[in-house]
Amino acid sequence: MSSKVYVALRVKASAERAFDAFVDDIGAWWRPNGLFQTTPRAPGRMAFERGEGGRLTETLASGKVFEIGRISVWEPPRRLVFSWRQASFPPELSTEVEVVFEALGEETRVRVEHRGFDRVPADSAARHGFPDQALLMRLAEWWQVLLRAYGDDV
Repeated sequence: MSSKVYVALRVKASAERAFDAFVDDIGAWWRPNGLFQTTPRAPGRMAFERGEGGRLTETLASGKVFEIGRISVWEPPRRLVFSWRQASFPPELSTEVEVVFEALGEETRVRVEHRGFDRVPADSAARHGFPDQALLMRLAEWWQVLLRAYGDDV
């Protein structure tokens, strides 16, 4: 069974603008979270490299770049799928984020599904001692914060 969270938000923008803002402006709207930080260092600036195979990275103040994941599905302005890993994950482990942009007249529904946390070992530091349901609730709360910030930026 796969564990996942699902959150959605409507933005007053075309699907094209919503997609571009998600990808190109992630460094502006992304909000760090201590439970789901990608590296143990102070948060850096997030950025996507556009296109299938493009990286999602976090550049730290030192200039060091941490690769969070890679884009596996690139279908602008409709869909984006990328892998997600935190430095506290075992090296071979990643989760997956799917973002769907659904045009609704002059607005766009942005749906985010983050899945695969069931693969994170129970004793992993990435779980912070939380059982599955509590971990997923915290992850969903964080994605809600992220989408609100993103919605303000679009």
